[in-house]
Amino acid sequence: MTRWFTTRRVILAGGAAAMLSSRTPVRARSFPVRAVRLVALNPPGGVSDTLARIVGDRLGARWGQPVAVENKVGAAGIIGSEFVAQAPADGYTLLIGFVGNLAINPALYSRKLRYDPLKDFAPVSLLGRSPLLLLAHPDFPARSVAELLAMARRAPGKIAYSSAGVGNGAHLAMEEFQSLAGVKFLHVPYKGGPQAALGVASGDVQISLTTIPTTLTLLRNRQVRALAVSTAQRLPEVPALPEITAVPTISESGLPGFEVTTWFGLVAPAAVPEPTLRQITDDLSAVMAEQVVKERIMESGLIPESSSPEAFRTLIETESRRWKQVVQANGIAVE
Repeated sequence: MTRWFTTRRVILAGGAAAMLSSRTPVRARSFPVRAVRLVALNPPGGVSDTLARIVGDRLGARWGQPVAVENKVGAAGIIGSEFVAQAPADGYTLLIGFVGNLAINPALYSRKLRYDPLKDFAPVSLLGRSPLLLLAHPDFPARSVAELLAMARRAPGKIAYSSAGVGNGAHLAMEEFQSLAGVKFLHVPYKGGPQAALGVASGDVQISLTTIPTTLTLLRNRQVRALAVSTAQRLPEVPALPEITAVPTISESGLPGFEVTTWFGLVAPAAVPEPTLRQITDDLSAVMAEQVVKERIMESGLIPESSSPEAFRTLIETESRRWKQVVQANGIAVE
């Protein structure tokens, strides 16, 4: 008797709660109520474009509103960055930023930039890091970083390396590499990352420091060889990327203390209202925690990583100081 009464009370209470719930107005979501524009600084298929589509797809599903990826390419990311910096600060225009436009450009284009990464953008979160691979032509004699450095010390300025252009992140990383190791290579700038990697495959240059997505096809076809990776630890095993699993780090294989990655993150115009920015931050954090998102990011050749807005801002500040020092120490200038 008691058991029936208890069960009935629960059913009645549930029914009453349901009636109350049906009569209580549902609080409408204040953001977003229309499509959101997500700007990528690479053409379709590039790293920031790939990240934008992975993250935008899941944010759109969460928001119930489309997230449209727009590719604004050119001038080392300056065109797209200025566009977003000058966009209405309502949260409906966001940017996939990276180390280039957020930390390197201020040192290279200080008099030409019409945006300030720390004043004109509100950092939301990191999205991922792209390790750099130290590539060599398959016939290159050096099989490790230690052997490469030994060759460079015997013949200063004779070993040529390619980059995606003067002032590119990989170019600055290689300048830091040379400074730390006390060696000198010959810099051969190309017009993009794929062209720089092809320069190694063709034998026009001997080595290059480049991102994983740029060189995966060449690695799989054995047209280039990976000497080392630029992260502090070896890369985690990714079934879709067996070519990079066992690659040693630059630090362990000849140059202790060297570590560099190309990082990517989401930023918004600086004056976006705090409640809207918090909504974007919370929803992005939930998206980045999804296993399917982590797997898709890893399959693209990046290491997924999220952060608080404060930690992301600190990273931008730290990296800005780092690359400004490299630019000034090596007298790097762009036309």
